[in-house]
Amino acid sequence: MSSIQKPHRDLLGDSLTALCGGALALNLLLIVALLGLLAVNGGGIFWQKPLEQFTLADGRVVLGEVFDRQPVAAREGESGPSGAERLQIKVANRDLTGADFLWVDESQIRSRALPDSAVALERLEWGDFYGYLIELRRGGEVLASGADSVWRALGPLHREKLRQRAVIRELERGAIGDVNSEIERLRLAVRKIELAGATSAERETRLAELAALERARHADYERLAERLFALRHALDAETVVLEAADGRRKELPVGAIVRLVRPNTLGFFEKVALNASRLREFVFDDPRESNTEGGIFPAIFGTVMMVFLMSVAVVPFGVMAALYLREYAKQGPLVRAVRIAVNNLAGVPSIVFGVFGLGFFVYLVGGSIDRLFYPEALPTPTYGTGGILWGALTLALLTVPVVIVATEEGLAAVPRIVREGSLALGATKFETTFRVVIPAAAPGILTGMILAMARAAGEVAPLMIVGMVKLAPALPVDGHFPYVHFERKFMHLGFHIYDVGFQSPNVDATKPLVFATALLLIAVVTAMNLTAITLRNRLRRKYAGSSV
Repeated sequence: MSSIQKPHRDLLGDSLTALCGGALALNLLLIVALLGLLAVNGGGIFWQKPLEQFTLADGRVVLGEVFDRQPVAAREGESGPSGAERLQIKVANRDLTGADFLWVDESQIRSRALPDSAVALERLEWGDFYGYLIELRRGGEVLASGADSVWRALGPLHREKLRQRAVIRELERGAIGDVNSEIERLRLAVRKIELAGATSAERETRLAELAALERARHADYERLAERLFALRHALDAETVVLEAADGRRKELPVGAIVRLVRPNTLGFFEKVALNASRLREFVFDDPRESNTEGGIFPAIFGTVMMVFLMSVAVVPFGVMAALYLREYAKQGPLVRAVRIAVNNLAGVPSIVFGVFGLGFFVYLVGGSIDRLFYPEALPTPTYGTGGILWGALTLALLTVPVVIVATEEGLAAVPRIVREGSLALGATKFETTFRVVIPAAAPGILTGMILAMARAAGEVAPLMIVGMVKLAPALPVDGHFPYVHFERKFMHLGFHIYDVGFQSPNVDATKPLVFATALLLIAVVTAMNLTAITLRNRLRRKYAGSSV
């Protein structure tokens, strides 16, 4: 009878194996499809398309990039698709037309052309401008006239304006930032002495010294402000007159131009160089226009630093808890209840952790720190408001069940004979645990850390109420003492995706940015995980004798 049933069992086993293999292949296919979708849609925002000039049936002239195309639905009474298409054209010039995009039926297009003189300007404000160069002016003086003459004169002048803008940025973030920081430090020092209450000659002398230093710093600030004003005046000295395709004109300071190109004259390698320039700006520069233009470096920095702080907090805490549960605690109903509680903690919605972090870390711990160590700054809170430290600790609580469970699994995988051998050689329980068991369980501990990092990097909801903001150009690390500012608010890639994708009034323009940022978030998480995986593999080879 068993010989009759065996083929059926083999058939069932083969079927289940094939089913599992198929499920794995489907998962891999979905992952590849997701990455491909993000790469195609996100990478497209950096590639320069040609500027086409459309003459429509109603007499309008439109200049722009073909952004998308859709089939036109059949009219009432017709069956099947109409066969016609409509084009979504990015016309830019938001300050003139009120919208960046325009839908046009192909049937309404009378002619199309690719004018060589058409220019695309990326601006500090109002997004892109598409049109033609008319004049270059300095005050009332015309420096150049005509598209080609203005183009030749505008290139060197624009490079000079970029240099001036870099000087202004360095001045604002360097010398002026230092003076502002010193003025604030002196103000708090004066306030601290005033709160002390006692009157003495030494106190009056100290206040007089601080007042003199404040006057000196304010004088420095006035001098730097005058220099900044002069640089900004020079930046806006020259203007360029532009004409849109519909004939309307716009005068724009050359210093307000980020990038200028003639798309229809670019060769392949010039487009590649332009693409690389935009990609560099996206990764390393600050955002502009409420996050819809420019780069996302503050969000990348905030995400990486927050995950790093979370890892520093959660790993020791989770490992010690797991170590006690597995190696020291007397197994019984209480330990089983603790394990059940830890497992249930993993299922609590993340927003609940955010509410807890707001109440415990921000209001209770942060408020207490302010009252004890920063009374001179009150009522303005220092640590009693959301910051990157509280965000990291909140996520540490969120992910600690993952670390505890993974560490316990790693400790359980260490063979019992290893412990007994260490004890038999005369080692104490403490020495056996910290010199034999924990190193052998290190790959399991790092696995828990990898899983915790991956979850923390993608969490957004709890961070929205404990320190994450839409725009925070000041990084938590700078050159001012104490150099690392745990109290500062921060940006996060996950929230950046939500913000530009669902909070921006110009959804069509920011849609590719959502894909690009999502792809970058995956790349950042992958890079961090690969680092931890490499370390884990090294430890695994080092302790290859164990069964871990």
